[in-house]
Amino acid sequence: MEQSERWRHASSFGAAAVSYAEHRPDYAQAAVRWVLEGAPGVRVLDLGAGTGKLTAVLAVLGAEVAAVEPDLAMLGELRRSLPGVRALPGSAEAIPLSDASVDVVLVGNAMHWFDMAVAGPEIARVLAPGGVLAGLWNLMDDEVEWVAGLARVGGGAAVGPRDTPAAWRAATAGMHLPKTEAAPRFGSPEQAEFPHGQRRTADSLVQTLATRAGVLVMPEEEREALLGRIRAFLAGTPETARGEFTLPMRTGVLRVRRL
Repeated sequence: MEQSERWRHASSFGAAAVSYAEHRPDYAQAAVRWVLEGAPGVRVLDLGAGTGKLTAVLAVLGAEVAAVEPDLAMLGELRRSLPGVRALPGSAEAIPLSDASVDVVLVGNAMHWFDMAVAGPEIARVLAPGGVLAGLWNLMDDEVEWVAGLARVGGGAAVGPRDTPAAWRAATAGMHLPKTEAAPRFGSPEQAEFPHGQRRTADSLVQTLATRAGVLVMPEEEREALLGRIRAFLAGTPETARGEFTLPMRTGVLRVRRL
């Protein structure tokens, strides 16, 4: 994706901030614990925090959280739902925190939007030595037959390809800074996946998929046609046609340590 197109997608979420806050899933607590267990302390930055889906999990787990988000509409939803959290405007490329001020930087479903050539050194700057950087991605579990069918109907814009460790590595290539004496650097990546799930109805799942960037940037007629196909699929699928169901998911994690 070209830089201008990436920016168009990354900046699309603010217009859907209320729906994003209501319908997007949180993250598997086991995944977040896995990141935190090797950290030197509990000072955590949720970078690209959006409406606070990951921030809320961190707060429940007792972390000392600061949330940074560039979109003011998304940041407003985070502040509304989590008034006790320190929430700041800022970006991965210009983090409004002091040097070595956090033990962990966590990024939920957002690192692929960063300019890691700039964000990598910024993240290293705010991380204390031995601190952990981790990207988390919520993935629909397309090993489940009906989810695979939904992926075929919805395509990449709504459901997305199933991310692989190789794709995460490509998105986070800037984790590896030049290995010079003058530049802090990161160690080798570790990766894991954790089972997760979200209670949904057919309507709320459609609303969830409608908050994906690929759908938000579509022309209205194309977007409505896509969502109509998804509604029809869910209405005709036994697992999703009546009442609530669990959307099977996995939270994938890639973590590295600042050396």
